[in-house]
Amino acid sequence: MYVCFEIIIFLQVLNFNYFAHAQDPACCQHAAELSQCREGCDQLATIRSESRLKHFLQRLPSYCPESMNELWTCINSSLPGTSRKPEGWVGLGCCELAISPECRRECKQASSKNDITKVCKKDTEKPLYKCITKNEMGSLCCSYAGRHTNCREYCQAIFRTDASPSTSQIKAVEDYCQTVSPQLISCVNNYTKSYPNKTPIDSLYCCDRAEEAHCQSSCKHILRTMTTEHEIMEGLIKECGSQPLPQDPLWQCFLGNANPPPPDPEPHPQKIDWAKLHCCSKANTSDCRGMCQEISTNWGTQTWQEFDQVCEYNPVETDLITCLADVREPCQLGCNDLAYCTNFNNRPTELFRSCNVQSDQGAMNDIKLWSNGTIKMPFMNIPVLDIRKCRPDMWKAVACALQIKPCCSKSRGSIICRSDCVDILTQCGDRKRFGDGQSPERICDLLSPSDDPERCIPLERYLKPSSLGNVFEEVIHPCNPNPCPSNHLCEVNRKGCHATQDCLPYLCVQGCKLGEASEFLVHMDTRIQVPAQNAGVGCYDVCTCGPSGRLENCASMPCIDTGKKCIVGGHKKGHGTSFRVDCHPCSCYAGETICSTRQCLSTDSSDEDRRRFTGLPCGCPNNFLPVCARNGRTYPTACVARCMGFNDSHFHFGTCRNSNPCSPNPCTSRDKRCVPRKRVCLTDTAEFPCQQFECVSRPPSCDKNQLDPVCDTDSTEHPNLCVLYQRGKTLAYMGHCQDACRKSQEVCGHNGETYSTICEAYSDRVAVDYHHPCYAVGVVSEYPSDSGCNPKHCPPLSTKGCTPVTPPGACCPLCAGMLQILWNKQQMNAFAKLNRNQPVTLHDILRILRLHVSVPQCDIFGYLSIDSEIVILVVPVDQKPTPLQIQACSKEAEKIDSLINYGSPTLVSHVPLSAFLTSEVKVSTISSSAQPSATPLPLCLSLLLLFLTSAGASWGH
Repeated sequence: MYVCFEIIIFLQVLNFNYFAHAQDPACCQHAAELSQCREGCDQLATIRSESRLKHFLQRLPSYCPESMNELWTCINSSLPGTSRKPEGWVGLGCCELAISPECRRECKQASSKNDITKVCKKDTEKPLYKCITKNEMGSLCCSYAGRHTNCREYCQAIFRTDASPSTSQIKAVEDYCQTVSPQLISCVNNYTKSYPNKTPIDSLYCCDRAEEAHCQSSCKHILRTMTTEHEIMEGLIKECGSQPLPQDPLWQCFLGNANPPPPDPEPHPQKIDWAKLHCCSKANTSDCRGMCQEISTNWGTQTWQEFDQVCEYNPVETDLITCLADVREPCQLGCNDLAYCTNFNNRPTELFRSCNVQSDQGAMNDIKLWSNGTIKMPFMNIPVLDIRKCRPDMWKAVACALQIKPCCSKSRGSIICRSDCVDILTQCGDRKRFGDGQSPERICDLLSPSDDPERCIPLERYLKPSSLGNVFEEVIHPCNPNPCPSNHLCEVNRKGCHATQDCLPYLCVQGCKLGEASEFLVHMDTRIQVPAQNAGVGCYDVCTCGPSGRLENCASMPCIDTGKKCIVGGHKKGHGTSFRVDCHPCSCYAGETICSTRQCLSTDSSDEDRRRFTGLPCGCPNNFLPVCARNGRTYPTACVARCMGFNDSHFHFGTCRNSNPCSPNPCTSRDKRCVPRKRVCLTDTAEFPCQQFECVSRPPSCDKNQLDPVCDTDSTEHPNLCVLYQRGKTLAYMGHCQDACRKSQEVCGHNGETYSTICEAYSDRVAVDYHHPCYAVGVVSEYPSDSGCNPKHCPPLSTKGCTPVTPPGACCPLCAGMLQILWNKQQMNAFAKLNRNQPVTLHDILRILRLHVSVPQCDIFGYLSIDSEIVILVVPVDQKPTPLQIQACSKEAEKIDSLINYGSPTLVSHVPLSAFLTSEVKVSTISSSAQPSATPLPLCLSLLLLFLTSAGASWGH
């Protein structure tokens, strides 16, 4: 089975706008000497989506320098109406700064600054025009970088910041761009001169942050007597003996070039970082918990210096340190464009915390410092031989790994493996200078205690370049690096664009910081769980990210007794601990053991027991006589529904989708119409009724510019749901209308529902199991049984060499990543109470989880299994995905699984995801014979912006 199997039967049945002219293949002969450019040029001829072409042409200069005049002249002449550098609206990212809604709307629709001058007055919209001017200047200056990626990145960093560019930023541009383009240097200098000049003595206040008195006095002397940043850095390194690490308070202050605090006799007001405060409850020692709370709630505190020394390398504080790392630097897929750590490039399906030019430069600086003969740690110094002669490649891999920070699948920490640590210190450690009791083994026991390749970084992987070669855009990462302003989140564009707009694969949306001192952003209008201030461990507030950009409307949750233990098999389990009992995943929650209701066979079961085992809840027979329960879920039989806690009055025979909640009409008001609203509720249906309809007034006006396309039952497309209702039409499915879905072609979804078309299934965020109406319950238990499925109806796997997964209750396997999530219903009920008694739905879960999938080539689908686990599928969207794309989707599933199981604030600060207890992941693997290829991206990707990416983008239907 494959999720895209019906959408792309033939390209001619889809609504593509083919260009009247195709790019001339002869153009690519001008790119013969540059392989990546040639690959990109060849791909132009295969693209038939205008939005995809525009985005591709914007990226192509990264592979084909604009100095290749013959190539670009040929491309432009053969693609009339499409320029490699379209009249881009550089002010688009500034539109959210507009004060008036009219100006904001006009800005988003504009194609140039001239289009907004009538509505957006310069005297009243100063922040907007200041941002546009800065973007225009940045666009001009950085265009001189051509194909030199590092130069362009450092240039763009100058214009991304709202504050004065730091001396370090300006110097980085000079270092990387001096030989590339004198015009760029001159252009940047003209821009930076508009800011007040700063001298070294402006940073004198930073010296007070040094720990040692000698360093403080030396620092002040250096800043008063030396002028260049190079002299100052060398002097500080020599006198203070410290590495320029971001966690060192002296270097953080100096390199950050932060403005000194104004003279103020009053103490600083308390400023909180809620995201870090989330992590403090994970501390295993009271000292680290107290210091964590101090550094998370008090602005400017020095306690974190002690925290680094006491807690950073404390093996009992792994969960705490990992959580803080997730907050500071979440793991992201993909790494590229590094100039020094080049062996880390071209790894689109690996996770990294800090793949950027700053970390690349940091690794280079580390090597320079270590070459002095000592590696300085917060609690020890490691003497080494000349690393320029002793295993230099290995030392470079160490420096790059510690800076770029690959994320391991089971441990979120970034440490090298113990065997590598012992090996390199055995060969290159300076034994003559080792202290008493020091040895490679003892040092590595502290720094790198694990040799599990899923919990540490094996250096062998990075001693040579990636094996993928030049894989050209099979997997892209639109939000890595982040292209959005500092107060906006980047998310994958899954809605498409208006025909008049350039369609980029990402959107910048305004967000809220989790506290004044936090850089962690959450989406507008989302509900966020944060630790309650001045309350004990286990007490939380639920707040809303409001239009002001701050958390507001906070309400208290009932406190959780995290001190209560669970007794399991005579052993105590602490709160939040996950474990298994037979085949059941379980979790201890405030003294209560919560387990799945999966069916198990004990090891001593008789042959008769095994023969009669169906795998269904309560041993129900494997029949298919569906009933619709009042939570909106269709169960295969009344027996299963009863086993899940529903009595006979709580369900009716037939599937939920076939029942009409609007007949008879439940809406009493004459000016309202009844609209079906199919949903599956996760809350108590007695306390929070799971209504399958809503009474909708005919809207007086709709914003036709709000793009969230929907298709009605007449196969007519409307820009959004409001317009559809205003026109009195009936919704068929979310997303663009598809010719392939005009006729009914029934399919069975993983949730046991029969859909008229595949478009309806995808609109419901449900992946498809097989053609034809649902007729059987598939495999539910991990133990084999006769499921009643007929394998011959399963389509072939989407990719050869794929080891598939079979979702619970499904008949057919597929190539995807799959999560099975155990959750707490009591917490869901508590969230519903705080949200005006509105039930929590499965779509609420999917909507938030979808934001955590960063690769456009993958999408989220999900359902509630018949034994009440939440099943999430991360599936490739292409009809014939490459092995690399399948690996990317599997890695996305592993990333989410790890965030759940580690309780990372990145995920569980979102309500209702904080009700997740534990997760199990299964992923598709690719056999060695099906290696990732370097073929061009399949044309099916354009559907990402035409259908699949918009299906289910709105959750109110």
